[in-house]
Amino acid sequence: MVCSTTTFSLLCYLFFFALFSPSQSQKVSVELYYESLCPDSADFIVNHLPKILSDDLLPILHLTLVPWGNAKLKTNNNFTCQHGPYECLLNTVEACAINIWPELNQNFPFIYCVETLVYENKQKKWESCFDKLSLDPKPIAQCYNGEYGKELELQYAAETNALQPPHTYVPWVVVDGKPIYEDYENLVSYVCEAYKGTDTPQSCTKEYLNSVPKEEAKPKHSVCYTERMIPTWELVWSTITSWMENMNF
Repeated sequence: MVCSTTTFSLLCYLFFFALFSPSQSQKVSVELYYESLCPDSADFIVNHLPKILSDDLLPILHLTLVPWGNAKLKTNNNFTCQHGPYECLLNTVEACAINIWPELNQNFPFIYCVETLVYENKQKKWESCFDKLSLDPKPIAQCYNGEYGKELELQYAAETNALQPPHTYVPWVVVDGKPIYEDYENLVSYVCEAYKGTDTPQSCTKEYLNSVPKEEAKPKHSVCYTERMIPTWELVWSTITSWMENMNF
């Protein structure tokens, strides 16, 4: 990754935070349950999540990304995804990235890149992220084309289905075991309130939080609800598109 590029400059800090990270017991757990083609998941990853992944907040975080969302388990450990087969593909790709590159400074730039393309409705160009970030695509391809990618997704299915309270939509954000629902604008405040360490980050001081301009009241965020049914034509088109890509048309 070239830190001078506009798209990824805010992520460069990821490569240095570990040197100054507090003990694991003091870190704030932040879990994001999402699905790759939900526009609202992409919006959260692109526009909200980076607020806690920069400057002095990153060292106090333990971030977990769970790319499963509203997918449904079927018989014989098969599953379907809310936005069709292409979403199952990208969910698995991102699961493989998290597994193959377990450190946040390795996997998040890739996921951020993919979800930025989703946000821009350019998700079919997701493989360009390998070149942009100078990453080897072979381990990821071997993972999502093989059984291991499916196994990873089934693990994420179990984690998502075990949520208490159960998730009812995505993105579903949990801070230290408690969902924040759709209060995305106040994500920094939730992290700061949950932090039990003694070395308070500057971003968590009352003076700093009070100096941040309050945003105007916004309507309820759009989300991808668990019960949303995808129109038949959309599912058919997604299936045809996925088949054509696999056949290299």
